[in-house]
Amino acid sequence: MATKLYVGNLSPNTTESQILDLFKQSGNVVSCTLITDKATGKSKGFGFVEMGSEAEGAKAMADCNGKELDGRALKVNEAKPRKA
Repeated sequence: MATKLYVGNLSPNTTESQILDLFKQSGNVVSCTLITDKATGKSKGFGFVEMGSEAEGAKAMADCNGKELDGRALKVNEAKPRKA
């Protein structure tokens, strides 16, 4: 079963491809989404990465949490379900 991860504390300059490249080192990435402001198109500083399995998700959390990307220490944890 896939595991969805929250990736926070991203630099405004960080791109989806940079996030994807980083998380690919930990396993199969199913999807990668950088959240942007609808009006300006600028990054809101967080995104979501879906890993192929729970084991890959746990490895990605261990590997990437606190890792520096674009001068910022990433915050990576399991994404919480959206509230209705």
